[in-house]
Amino acid sequence: MRATISDVAREAGVSAMTVSRALRSPDKVSAKTLSKIREVVERLGYVPDPAASALATGKTNVIGVIVPSVTNSVFSDVMRGIYETAEGLSWQIQLGNSRYSPLAEERLVRTFLSQKPAGLMISGIDQSRETAELLRDATCPIVQIMECGPAPFDMMIGFSHLEASRAATRHLLEAGYTKPGYIAARLDPRSQRRLQGFRDVAGAAGVLDEARFATTPRPSTVTLGCELTADLLSRAPDTDAILCNNDDLALGALFECQRRGLKVPQDIGICGFNDLEMMAVANPSITSVKTHRLDMGREAMSMMLAALSGDAPSQKVIDMGFELIPRQSTARR
Repeated sequence: MRATISDVAREAGVSAMTVSRALRSPDKVSAKTLSKIREVVERLGYVPDPAASALATGKTNVIGVIVPSVTNSVFSDVMRGIYETAEGLSWQIQLGNSRYSPLAEERLVRTFLSQKPAGLMISGIDQSRETAELLRDATCPIVQIMECGPAPFDMMIGFSHLEASRAATRHLLEAGYTKPGYIAARLDPRSQRRLQGFRDVAGAAGVLDEARFATTPRPSTVTLGCELTADLLSRAPDTDAILCNNDDLALGALFECQRRGLKVPQDIGICGFNDLEMMAVANPSITSVKTHRLDMGREAMSMMLAALSGDAPSQKVIDMGFELIPRQSTARR
């Protein structure tokens, strides 16, 4: 029969409460007692019942994390930071993939909250009305990741996609490009703010041209970057710079320009977004906006752990900022 917490307590010569405390918060139990309990747990094959734990305490040891993609390396970097910080602790990370769908995100939030999580992390600031209501009423700590905004549900860590895009556009203009274009995929709310940043700066400089946009709701790939660049240059062949919504598209833009015999950066400049590893090793290397994704995941988990320990951080919103990394692809001057 399946071993129970009472079986472990009896074999270890302690109370069931002490076993529970040792499994949830091992730092609160003496090393000798902890060692004995762990030996019995392993010998009996005891597996804690999360439902029973939730019933007894009103919470599980689960921290839910909802991201829009598990294949996009941007989010995998954030997740790596979260897992690294939680490693060796009693908290369990459960991942939910919303696939950029507001409805799927709402369903995931409902599922997680129904399971009494210790805490919940969710990407972005553009939740649906229904999801926002659920998060405002949640009784566990909430950390919004990947973006900063004016009204956090609880805690928030990220950066301004709008300001990052503005900085990238200014860089292209300062490098001497006068006919910039823009390519984008997916067009989720964060992508749209990057698009708006480009519009703001290009419009203020008097170089905004509606013919120099190529966008699609399709998922981003390097191949799609080639296609969007071809589309852009077919409609506006005198375009002399391209700001790309992400690095996949930027690499595709480079390949398409090279295929057409355009010299980068002399004939056309290219700037990506996120600064993935491939930007530095491309030939020529590609300018990009560096976003601090790994550190963001680490800090988000640290904020959550502080809140769970009863020591909620005084700074509820952390702006991680961004960094423009100039490389050969925009070194026109």
